[in-house]
Amino acid sequence: MRRILTIGVLMAGMAVAGCETMQGAGRDMQSAGALLTDQAANSQVQMGQAPTTYAPPAVTPQPY
Repeated sequence: MRRILTIGVLMAGMAVAGCETMQGAGRDMQSAGALLTDQAANSQVQMGQAPTTYAPPAVTPQPY
């Protein structure tokens, strides 16, 4: 019985850690996308083209 309880607690801990990992990965991807957008705008300016402006979504995302 003690072994089952220990395994259950470890599995619950891994599930919670997995959720935090996915949220962190989402934030990292969002930051990378913003950086890519900025770099693309800078490249357009250097090439003499007017940069296209990015309009954020009308709905604000829920905080983490």
